[in-house]
Amino acid sequence: MDILITEDLLHPAIDRLAARHSVTREPGLWQDPARLAAAAAGARTLMIRNQTKVTAELIAAAPDLVGIGRVGVGLDNIDLAAAARRGIVVVAPLSANAVSVAELTLGLLLALARKIPLGDRTTKAGGWDRRGCTGIELEGKTLGICGFGRIGRLVAARARAFGLRVAAYDPFLAGDPGACEAGGAVACASLEELLASADFVTLHLPLTPDTAKLIDARRLALMKPGAFLINTSRGGIVDEVALEAALRGTRLAGAALDVRETEPPGAPGGLESLPNVILTPHIGAFTQEAQTRSFEAVAEDLERLLAGQPALNAVPPA
Repeated sequence: MDILITEDLLHPAIDRLAARHSVTREPGLWQDPARLAAAAAGARTLMIRNQTKVTAELIAAAPDLVGIGRVGVGLDNIDLAAAARRGIVVVAPLSANAVSVAELTLGLLLALARKIPLGDRTTKAGGWDRRGCTGIELEGKTLGICGFGRIGRLVAARARAFGLRVAAYDPFLAGDPGACEAGGAVACASLEELLASADFVTLHLPLTPDTAKLIDARRLALMKPGAFLINTSRGGIVDEVALEAALRGTRLAGAALDVRETEPPGAPGGLESLPNVILTPHIGAFTQEAQTRSFEAVAEDLERLLAGQPALNAVPPA
């Protein structure tokens, strides 16, 4: 087959691919590693999102594989080094979702500051609790952005329009504070400095061995009393057990998570029970515009790879 789709992906761009190529779509295949490996053995390309784990073992089981199309930006579910050793091209339109994720981040920030979910719940239940919904203004507060790449810079630009002071820390820009300042943010020397100074902290980092559980109990304890945490990047960056403990105490005022350590997280647990937590089902990229950009770009690149042409959105080899 030309293209194997292993997750629940639907878009007109896929329909156009199916009209010209041999396409197999099995939405739940990612959940069965044995069946996934057997199906991949006959595939020339894969189209995935974030649930399919493209391991070295899966790549070894797919001798005809020439390309992997990732609809989205996170690459932690793909063994890039194993793909590079085989000469397999990984394509991902890394800028396609940036505006949508940045806008969701600001939406969650506003929802936390003004207690919008609480106001919605209590009013629908017949209440009129204006005092209980007293929030805070954004103007004059400090937003700490951890990770100052495409999305972090878009968040900074939008935050400044609300009168927020923007501080940024990026481990990949540690030796270049001017890069943060060029993006309109005050550069922080360390993550600890950012956490201690910010009223709101938002995370925009990839999930790597270095960033896994980066926001742990020790770092949560460094945050300002009454601060808020927002994560629209990857769930594994935050230690959820430590976060729940911090939220049940008196230090943090609230948190908003679009991503979780395990997705979907299963039965509702501690975070779901907290009134000062906003949870959304990894919808950062789920706007009509971002989905169209992503699917169109991946579909075009898979067609190019099948025709022996270079991809336009190839990810640099690991």
